[in-house]
Parts: sequence; C-alpha cells; structure tokens
Amino acid sequence: MSGTVDRWTTALRRGWRTGTLWPWCLGGIAAVCGYAVATVFHPGYLSADSNTQLWQALGDEPVNDWHPPVMALAWRILIGITGDFSSMAAVQAALLWGTLWVLARLTWRKTGSRGLSLAVLAVGFAPHIMNLTGVVWKDVHLAYALLAVFAIALTVRDLPPERVRSRWALLVLGVLLLVYAALVRKNGIPAAIPVFALLVLAAWPVPGRRRWLAATGVFVAVVLAAGAGVSAATAPLTTRVYAVIPVDDLVHVLTPAQVRTAAEQAGASDDLRDRLVATAVDCQKRQIASDAYLQCFPQDGPFDVTYLDRRADVIVRMWTQQMPRHWKGYVEYRGRVFSKLLFQSNQRFWNGTHVNAGARLHPDVRKEPLNDTLRSALQNYVTGFARDLPMLFQGWFWLAVSLVLVLRRRWPGPYTRELRLLGASSLLYVLAYLPTAPESNYRYVYWPALAGTVALTLVATVYAARRRAAADSLAGEPEDRPAVLPGGRAPETAPAGPREGADAVG
Repeated sequence: MSGTVDRWTTALRRGWRTGTLWPWCLGGIAAVCGYAVATVFHPGYLSADSNTQLWQALGDEPVNDWHPPVMALAWRILIGITGDFSSMAAVQAALLWGTLWVLARLTWRKTGSRGLSLAVLAVGFAPHIMNLTGVVWKDVHLAYALLAVFAIALTVRDLPPERVRSRWALLVLGVLLLVYAALVRKNGIPAAIPVFALLVLAAWPVPGRRRWLAATGVFVAVVLAAGAGVSAATAPLTTRVYAVIPVDDLVHVLTPAQVRTAAEQAGASDDLRDRLVATAVDCQKRQIASDAYLQCFPQDGPFDVTYLDRRADVIVRMWTQQMPRHWKGYVEYRGRVFSKLLFQSNQRFWNGTHVNAGARLHPDVRKEPLNDTLRSALQNYVTGFARDLPMLFQGWFWLAVSLVLVLRRRWPGPYTRELRLLGASSLLYVLAYLPTAPESNYRYVYWPALAGTVALTLVATVYAARRRAAADSLAGEPEDRPAVLPGGRAPETAPAGPREGADAVG
C-alpha cells in the first residue's frame, strides 16, 4: 500500500514540476470561482426584460420578438432539463469561467507561467465584468458567446493537422455559438463578423476566395436556418421593434408642430399622429433625451408590444421624408445620444431583481429570493471601483482600447491578427450604436469592455513573460517551469502540437 502511495506521490510531484497537472489545477480553480460567482447572483438578477422572457420561457405568456425568441427558447430548454429558472444565470457564469479557463490554459502553454495564467482567470473577477455575470440579459449572452468563439479560435489555431476530428468539432461549436450571438442581439451582427473571420482564419490560415465564399455562405445559411427553426419552435408575435429608433429621431429632431405635419404628410392615422405629438411634448417637458417610445409615448392600459407592428411602415415613411430635410438636427441629436453613451453610461450595477411599475414579477422568482448580504457586498465592490476607476465603466475608454488594438500593426506574442480582429469586433459594435442607441446604458458596451479586458490581459502576459525570461537569462538562474520557445510552445510539444490527453482541449 505504501509503495502505491509513494508512486502516486512521485507522479504528482513530477506532474507539478513539469506542468502537466497545472491545466487541471486551472480547471479546478475556474470551477470553484464560477460556482462562487453563480452563488452570489443566485437565482439570477432579472430586469423587466428578463422577467418578461421568463414568463415566455415558462409558457405563461406568448413569445414575441421584442426580445430575442432564441433566448426564451434556450431558457425554456434549460428549465426543462433542470426544472429551475436559475439555471440560466448559472450557465452564464459557467460559460464565462469555462472560456477563461481555456484562455488561461493557452497562456500557460505559451508562457509557462502559473501566475500569468491565473491573471487571465482573474478577468472574471474584474468589477466591470463580474457586475453583470449573473444578470440575465441578451447583452451578456452576446458577450460570452463571442468570447467563447474567440477562445475556440485560438485553440483551433494551435491544433496540429492530424487532429482533424477535434478541429471540426470545435469549429461546429464555434459556429453554433456565433449563430446564437447573431440571433440573440440583432445589432450584434457587426461584432460577429470579425469573430467569424477569426474562426475561419484559425482553421485555414490562408483561405482563398472560394473558401471565404463557401464559409460565408455556410454561416449565413446556418443563421437563416436557425432563425427559421427558432420561429417555428416559438411562433413569436411580430412587433417590429426597430420602429422605436425612428420614433426617437422624429420626436427629438422635430418640433411638436413639425411632428404633426410630418405625420399628416406620411398618411398616419389621427391616433398615431396625436400620440407622436404628445410624445414630443412630454419628452421636451420632462427633458428626456432618448428612449421616447418607452418613456413618453402615451399607452392605453397595459403595454401593447404589437402597437408598432401595425404602424411601423408609416413611422419609417415619416423618418425617410423628414430626416434628409433636417439632417443637421439629426446629426446633432445622434451625436448627443452617442456621446452620452460613451461618457455617461448608467446602470453600472444592476441591483438585484426589479421590474417596471405595474408589471408582474413571476411567482417562481418570488419563491427564490436573492441573498441580500452577498448582493450588498457585490454592490460595494462594483460601485467602489466605479467611483475610483470610472473609465472601466465608460464606453469612450473601451472604444479607445478597440482603436488601439486595430490600428497597431504588430502586437507582441503570437496573436497579432487575433487581437486586431477582436478589437475590430468591439469597434464595430460600439459604432453600430451611433445611429441606433436608444439610451445610455453600460450593458451596451459590455462586449467591448470584456473583449478589451481580455485583449489587454493577453498583451500584458506576453510582456511580463518576456521580462521574466530576460531577467532569468541575465541572472543565469535555471528555470523551474517549462521552457517556452519563441513560437510559444514548450520544447516537448513544439514539433507535434497539442496532444490528445489530459492537457488538451478538443
């Protein structure tokens, strides 16, 4: 018996010295951290939007496309498997920390540093990342899905040619996550394009024109097929929610008298004309600069999500007739809303579960109250950083980071192209809000914040690894960790690449 214990002890010590156990240690640490974060948020923080989606997921309300039907369907499936609505927030935490584990493992293989790989895991505890981890929002789903595709692409990039099945399995998973990201937030499609390119380039470093066309065609076909499948499964009511954007432009760019005239010229009904005029008057009186349809538009009784569906064509016609004539006012207004998004984002911390006045909180939510002690601790942590380091929660900072990532031609380490594409994804996502931002909200820049934080962390780990290697070389000290070649792999794995086994992902 003692001989067996000795052999196990010797094997463990050898594994620790050579580093073969460390990826598993990282996995254990990530699992514990993810569980801890999920516990803090349990059973998940809900807003009015996510509360509505929960009603839809449980079949207590008809699904509509005001909110993404794919998210309601995914939640319905999770509830069917687990029997608990809290599974959605738990899956969010698991996806984030699972992705960070993959990135930390890659960092370990590239640098041979346990400390630097732990630094990548620590991204999950950053206040501007952890603040929304357990909030059930489509913005969070978009961000975590895109980050997971990024991690998959880096993994595929390092796979040796002989691991064909692993490569294709990861590519399929990446495409599915990317399709989900495109469906869960329509204005996230610009952000998905560079990540799609990253996935293609990971599989085929120098794809020709035909391969690009084929890959793009397959992706578009899968998105369309998935959208049709979700619609068939959920039968969502059509809302044409995009019409809230022209409503904002019309009532803030035009005067109430001009709104009345524009409505009559476009053939609007008397009811729509009077409501738009009342909206313009109310927003001016209350000095509400955005989100006019939800904040100022007169509603008769409960909120009718289908009201715009029957009138979207007229509203769009008003916009196309009036905005070219008032282009200066339109540019000024959109600049005002976008600048507020960049410099004065609100809702840096969603404090628990809240719904709008008059809305019904789902009974299942009432049965599982939040842990107020943990919620208060998290609030203190996040709001303290928001006070001391406000740039972490502001769009301008992450817009600047994305610009730097894109414009710098060469980054240290092996991921220059990947970092530039990640920056391009963030940049396109922020710029997509220039003509469409409905209000100033931190969750609208959550993906750029997450992508920028991961990118900066990866760059910092390379710089730190180089400085450490230079210091060790000058001191003439032997390394007690796996030596790392300039290409980023340990000598024993450089020729053959990742192996099928305990320290391989695939």
